[in-house]
Amino acid sequence: MDKPEVRFGEWIQDGFSLYKNNFGVLVVASIIALVLSLVTVGILAGPMAAGLSLITLRLIDRTKPTPAAGDIFQGFRYFLQSFLFVLAWGIIVVVGSAILSLIPCIGSLVTFALSLVIQALLMFSFFLIVDAGMDFWPASMASMRMVRRNFWPFLGFSIVASLIGGVGAILLGVGVVLTLPIEACIYAVAYREVFRERLGEFGFESTSSVDKTAGNAGPEQPKGPVS
Repeated sequence: MDKPEVRFGEWIQDGFSLYKNNFGVLVVASIIALVLSLVTVGILAGPMAAGLSLITLRLIDRTKPTPAAGDIFQGFRYFLQSFLFVLAWGIIVVVGSAILSLIPCIGSLVTFALSLVIQALLMFSFFLIVDAGMDFWPASMASMRMVRRNFWPFLGFSIVASLIGGVGAILLGVGVVLTLPIEACIYAVAYREVFRERLGEFGFESTSSVDKTAGNAGPEQPKGPVS
């Protein structure tokens, strides 16, 4: 298996460009996603993240018609898998954190480090759910498998992307709607480059070529394993 190169600066720069060129769509979509996630106490966090992932990939692929903010609701087509992803990994993180917090002195530090590692390992999961039609667990394992091939650079990349995405929450609170889509764009750029020629390794293929050749006239059907 080849070792994916982490194009740190290039991915961040391209992510910023994608965000800048589609500012209105991404910010409005992020506002919708955050509001619905909050008012449903996180129940719709998964589908909203799936919808935002789908929008960023279509913007990269330049599908027609051009994605609109309302496309965030297409994340509901992946409701079950995205919901299960958030639920399962939320439980794993909460339980793991509770256990690690019992360790004297360093429990909090170990918990924080673990959260960064898990975030890095799962960074491509939502894109695999919406782009390849994977179930949440195979998507999680595929993301982990890819990140582990070049772990430390991917970890550093994930930390920087997360810091960029979290700046709005730290400085402005509601300003997260301005910075969250930047993080999504950066991850989308990385995903598209890393997995463009590698999905076949996991027995899946991207739906993006279908969207472009069909003019994105109708909703794509998630593709299962390639026989």
